[in-house]
Amino acid sequence: MVTGMKKKTAMVIGVGAEEGIGAAICRCFAAHGYHIVAAGRTMAKLSQVVRTISFEGGSAEFQVADATDEAQVSALFDLAMAATEDREAADVVVFNSASLNRPMDFRQLSAGDFEEIWRQNCFAGFLAGREAVRRMVPLGRGSVLFTGASGSLRGKPSFAQFAAAKSGLRMVAQSMAREFGPLGVHVAHVIIDGGVAGERLKSLLPDLEARVGVDGLLDVDDVAQAYWMLHQQPRSVWTHELDLRPYKESF
Repeated sequence: MVTGMKKKTAMVIGVGAEEGIGAAICRCFAAHGYHIVAAGRTMAKLSQVVRTISFEGGSAEFQVADATDEAQVSALFDLAMAATEDREAADVVVFNSASLNRPMDFRQLSAGDFEEIWRQNCFAGFLAGREAVRRMVPLGRGSVLFTGASGSLRGKPSFAQFAAAKSGLRMVAQSMAREFGPLGVHVAHVIIDGGVAGERLKSLLPDLEARVGVDGLLDVDDVAQAYWMLHQQPRSVWTHELDLRPYKESF
């Protein structure tokens, strides 16, 4: 976790509320001695995640950024990959965007909505992945981890826009893995197949957790442990795709 006096660094793009996957990944890697660069759209949420990590003795900073803006993404990587006296360049990048996952009647779906969802869930992942490998390949190491969803594998009624974006991200990740795995960069895609016991779902469906029962939803801290496991894998057994779902979830 710590080499000499320097901390290793992890950057997580798509960090929101503390009860969310992005924040949980930040806490997990910080608990293992990593310095965290947390990126997202909302300063209040990011600052709370950083405060929690700092209170628990970890090291973190945040950057407000639009992951669909090429210049802002490049600047994020310039920050995360710049070694300092206290930390190394990032050796793991997580792209965690899962925005606008809501049903839309296909007949009423606008071109603007379709493109916005694609930009947030697929195009932004392309930008993050490209900037990561541009910097990691010369070093011959690193992990690039993408958060997928049930929509990565199948399109459900009223979710064509989300499925198109997430399946596109899956193909970006798969192509990257084939191209850059042999060059030393581990690219993995994590499919979140089920409801997540986070702030978003709890606010939208406050009775859902009680209805599904114990362990009927994915626990965000348990999800984060899977990302840590992927980053720690020896390269003789690299996993490219990992699907996570509650034991009660049908598939």
